[in-house]
Amino acid sequence: MRPPARMEQRVAGLRTLARRQQLSVLAAALVLGYLMVFVLAMVHTTYDTWGALLVAPALMVIGTPILARVAAANPERGIFKLLMLAMGLKLFCAFPRYLMAFVLYGGAADAKMYHQRGSELARYLDTTDLLSSGIHYDLGMKVAGTGFIIIVTGVVYAVTGPTLVGGFLVFSWLGFWGLLFFWRALQIAFPEADARRYAKLVFFLPSLLFWPSSIGKDAWMMFCLGLTAYGVARLLDRRFGAFACIAIGSLGTAMVRPHVTVLAGAGLMVAYVLRKRPQQVSALGPLRAVLTVAVLGVMVMLMLQQVSTFFGTEGANGDAVNHVLSETSRRTSQGSSVINQPSADEAAPAFSLNPAGLPVAVVSVLFRPFPFEASNVQNLVQSVECFALLVMFVRDWPRLRKIPRLFVSRSYIAFTMVYTLLFCWAFSTINNLGILSRERVQVLPLVLVLLAVPKPETAARTFQRRRPPVWKVQPGQWGERAPAAGAPTDPPARVGAPEPPHRPRGDRPDHDDH
Repeated sequence: MRPPARMEQRVAGLRTLARRQQLSVLAAALVLGYLMVFVLAMVHTTYDTWGALLVAPALMVIGTPILARVAAANPERGIFKLLMLAMGLKLFCAFPRYLMAFVLYGGAADAKMYHQRGSELARYLDTTDLLSSGIHYDLGMKVAGTGFIIIVTGVVYAVTGPTLVGGFLVFSWLGFWGLLFFWRALQIAFPEADARRYAKLVFFLPSLLFWPSSIGKDAWMMFCLGLTAYGVARLLDRRFGAFACIAIGSLGTAMVRPHVTVLAGAGLMVAYVLRKRPQQVSALGPLRAVLTVAVLGVMVMLMLQQVSTFFGTEGANGDAVNHVLSETSRRTSQGSSVINQPSADEAAPAFSLNPAGLPVAVVSVLFRPFPFEASNVQNLVQSVECFALLVMFVRDWPRLRKIPRLFVSRSYIAFTMVYTLLFCWAFSTINNLGILSRERVQVLPLVLVLLAVPKPETAARTFQRRRPPVWKVQPGQWGERAPAAGAPTDPPARVGAPEPPHRPRGDRPDHDDH
């Protein structure tokens, strides 16, 4: 016999209590194990290593309530678990990124220099009374570019202390928030997109997990580009705070790689021109639009000036651009992963500004190295991801056919396409597959937007069912047949007799309504 309802409730309550006790024991074991590892690390390692055991929980404590608030405002189920998994995995990838820089390459990485110079700046900030004497620190180089990342590292170390592995964790954490901004930008500016698929791609793509997880420019650029894209989405959707996000994000990218800021500004200009006009236009609407275009134009001009200063060229004409791209090709034509070996009489392979080479540039930047081009294990792993992306784009051709129409109807797609094409055109001058794999992460979050385009609506095909053959027709399925001549018929119903109960045709379990 089944137990009564009270007994079932009691059994369910006991099971819940037992499950909670198991979770409590597991949590206590994890905390105890973590404390043991922490004590052992303090005894046998320096603060460069065991400081990460303090930084990682602090970053999780800061990020968890923010993600909970983001997930609470999201209609999709299970999004909080997905975001928490993404943040934890992103922090974990700081460790293999550290091992690659300081074990595989023996410390021959930019992160070592940033750590050393950032530690010196942090000590200066800790020992100087900044309110009375101000900041008088000589970086030994210009602030834009490498000097700015040294400043960011020094500020981080002033809070956490000079811990090398902890610095990797902080920069990886910044890269995660950049990816989150890209995801939110898609939800705001392109609400009909497959946001869940995009989240799985942008949060768990190996390149986006691995490369922007080190002390350096990549993580900072990921954070600032994501903030810029988030501001663009808010501007296209006419939401408050758009210009603040665009200004902060653009300033952050301009201090490190101003040429990437110009590419994003060009995409923003095209997207804003193609933005949908509201149904009810106020009297100040045209004036506001003109002022916005003027502000964006001034920002692009300032960024072009910053690019000229950054690369040491005069103006931003075709000759200056050609000089910068050729210099980039020359500097990256070294190492075992060179794409095109220059001839003996030239320092670098020739580069042309002809737009006819844009399709080749897109394939080269987004999908190389190919598996047969891999010269080491790192390139082989990267080639597997590139080939998988290429297969996804080929399989999603029905989605991609909607892009020309969405370019006009959804201005965020215009921003994505313009930035992607300009990025591929500019960065196709990189002549080293290893460097190209690392630089590509600055465009991948926007490239993945194309894979989130909703599937085309397929016309519902209606099939007319054939009538079953006579030997499969059950009695009464097609109604009563007309009686044959001379066959006995039912007697007429008696006046006043109750009618037989009526059963609708659809209630028959074996009825197939045609």
